[in-house]
Amino acid sequence: MGWRSWTAVALLLTVSAGACIIYRPDRAIRVATAVVAHNVCAKTFVSGLDPQTVFSETIERPRLRRLRTALRFHVDQTAMSVDASAAWMFGSRAVYHEGFGCVLRHGTKEPYILRSDIDALKVPKSPPLLGEIAGPDVVAPSSPALKAALDHVFEEPAEPPFRRTKAVVVVHDGKVIAERYASGIGVNTPLPGFSMTKSVTNALIGVLTQQGLVTPSMPAPIPEWRGDLRREIEVEHLLRMTTGLALDETSSFSEMVYLRDDMAGFAVKAALVATPGTRWAYSSPTTQLLARIIRDAAGGPEQSLAFAWRELFNPLGMRNVTLEFDATGTLQGSTYMFASARDWARFGLLFVNDGVVGGKRLLHEDWVDFSAAATLDTDYGAGFWTNRSEHESAKSRVRAGIPRDAFFAAGDLGQRIMIMPSQRLVVVRLGDNFDPTGDIGGLARLVKEVIAAVGP
Repeated sequence: MGWRSWTAVALLLTVSAGACIIYRPDRAIRVATAVVAHNVCAKTFVSGLDPQTVFSETIERPRLRRLRTALRFHVDQTAMSVDASAAWMFGSRAVYHEGFGCVLRHGTKEPYILRSDIDALKVPKSPPLLGEIAGPDVVAPSSPALKAALDHVFEEPAEPPFRRTKAVVVVHDGKVIAERYASGIGVNTPLPGFSMTKSVTNALIGVLTQQGLVTPSMPAPIPEWRGDLRREIEVEHLLRMTTGLALDETSSFSEMVYLRDDMAGFAVKAALVATPGTRWAYSSPTTQLLARIIRDAAGGPEQSLAFAWRELFNPLGMRNVTLEFDATGTLQGSTYMFASARDWARFGLLFVNDGVVGGKRLLHEDWVDFSAAATLDTDYGAGFWTNRSEHESAKSRVRAGIPRDAFFAAGDLGQRIMIMPSQRLVVVRLGDNFDPTGDIGGLARLVKEVIAAVGP
């Protein structure tokens, strides 16, 4: 082992980068190797990308840079698995299962793998409610102004952070009017949405609400909370991340997603630290509790997957989708859904059209406005970020050219579905941008230029 590798490990052991590193440096390193194992596995076997390129981009994440000289990975194409370690220690393994993405292996316990027939689920019993939004070929920009807008969002600055834009799709009046893809990526390539998955979880709860199985105002149907003050937590508090639970992102996300088999089982144990509805804290574990509610309402792991395809993906004509599940068979509802850029755009059209597709209402009649309404004094709604807020971040986006009525799904590294009902526009941007803002300035420029190009 070289001195650079040992130095990198020593740095991570001694330099504080968060609570988990202060108290459990071994846990922090295992999180790092798990991030590498999972991301290389998923982007290799789900997205079909080059594993070395994926690894090189993954270790440029701010929280992994200290370890980049020590991190190693190995892809087993036969077993469809990826092993990662830090200087050959603290190993993590992710295994791909056809149709279900990658599952991290923790110890020797076998994970629960759904017994669903994915190919059968993808065959709708009736034609999609949402018609074709484009033909099989990449849609070239329909005007010089649109071409310039896409040129700008793909161009790289002279110095980091680089944009690394992977895909952009612009939909106006229900049709793709411009799209572009990076090398090796096409119209059918499933790409990770990261926390845009939370918006899909929102939609599944919206469908359950439309069907009368769940309501935002009902107490969260979580048996573990019935005997204490957590019984006051409502479904809306979970959607808006105002539960008052000790589940802030900095202290809970990494442990839940990368170190736990039962993600919701981890989240459900959190203590109440504030009155529900009075305190906002961004929280992936909170959304994972919604995923368990979806599983239970649908009747189990296989039933929840069938529900998603039957009630959401098939009606929208989404074809290139992979939902991942944790090792207990619960939808990984906070972070890991993969879909093509066009499929992410189709999802956005559901919200542009107020939850109605092909004349059928999929989401409850006030669900879209509910989702886009600001929570407390933040610019977060319910599963979406929103410009319908007095928060300075929302005002800044409006000043930058993003409409006041806009709201958007957002994921790590700059994943965005910008939904603009007043403009009849959906703009999708996918990539690997390490700017702390996810290049929101670049996205705002894209939106502003697209709006100018399409006219009133």
